[in-house]
Amino acid sequence: MRKIITLALIASALAVSACNTISGIGRDVQAVGSAVSSGAEDAKN
Repeated sequence: MRKIITLALIASALAVSACNTISGIGRDVQAVGSAVSSGAEDAKN
């Protein structure tokens, strides 16, 4: 029983850290998209 609880806690910790990583990647992709859009607008003018 103790092993199951330990494994569940480890799995929960990994899941939470993965959510933070995915959130960070989303912000990075959004920043890159904004930079590309700004560059395209500047090139158009």
